[in-house]
Amino acid sequence: MYICLCKGVTDHKIRQVVEDGARSWREVRERTGCGTQCGKCACTAKTVAQHAIKDTLVASADDLAYAI
Repeated sequence: MYICLCKGVTDHKIRQVVEDGARSWREVRERTGCGTQCGKCACTAKTVAQHAIKDTLVASADDLAYAI
């Protein structure tokens, strides 16, 4: 689903950026340009980014727990 029409950013792109190492809304915004033009998408994009970051961190913690 398109989140930012101005920059053509989808929810999949936001999740990919998080998988590639972004760990904050600021990093996601810098890497995608999402929320930097008209700003109407910022709330939704930030929510998607926060959920993706949380999911990534939980998965990493689970991997560490199983490695022990």
